[in-house]
This record gives sequence, structure tokens and C-alpha cells, in this order.
Amino acid sequence: QVQLVESGGGLVQVGGSLRLSCAASGRTFSTYAMGWFRQAPGKEREFVAAISGSGGSTTYADSVKGRFTVSRDNDKNTVYLQMNSLKADDTAIYYCARRGTRFLGTTRVADFESWGQGTQVTVSS
Repeated sequence: QVQLVESGGGLVQVGGSLRLSCAASGRTFSTYAMGWFRQAPGKEREFVAAISGSGGSTTYADSVKGRFTVSRDNDKNTVYLQMNSLKADDTAIYYCARRGTRFLGTTRVADFESWGQGTQVTVSS
């Protein structure tokens, strides 16, 4: 069973930046697409961004497009989420998740098989 550990969350002002990291256990990291999701209080978990196993393909939610960048370092078994121009609406717990395939193809929560424990991001106005 893979273990995913997020880090890098915190408190930041509107307009600021944060970089989240997600470290994965195991030896086959590059064979899995990875995603970032978030959940705000009282709301459902929603898709943020995803990246294919090779890192060659990415996809983003419209709400973060142009502000967030997902990347990965397969030698370090780590996926990143660079978040710029943060807004108050970005406040949420952010989770990384692993698909069962190297391909993107979906942004649905149900299609990601393994999840980290989450890291809190709070954007103050």
C-alpha cells in the first residue's frame, strides 16, 4: 500500500504563494498519474490539478488555471503544487492522490485510489 505524505501548507496572505509537496513511498512512482484535490469546510472534495506518470501531461481546474502549476520529480518520488496569486477561496485542506494508471483521463475523486492525509492552506484577506 502506497503512503502519500503532503507538506508545505500554511497561512499566507491574499496574493501570496505556497508550494505543496507530496512524497510517495514505493519504487514505481513514475507509473502512476498523480492528482491534487482540495476540500473547504462544508464543501465536497474537488479536483485541482493532475499530472501523468511521465510528467508530460497536466490538467487543471478552471478555478486555478494560470495560477497553479503541478509538477513531479520521479527520481525523488515527489509531486508538487506551486500556488501563486492565492485567493481567499483557495483556503482548504489540500490532498494528493494517486491513480491506478500512468495516464490522466479523469478528474473524479472516485478514480484516484490512494490518498494522503492532507495539508491545510489558509489564505487571509
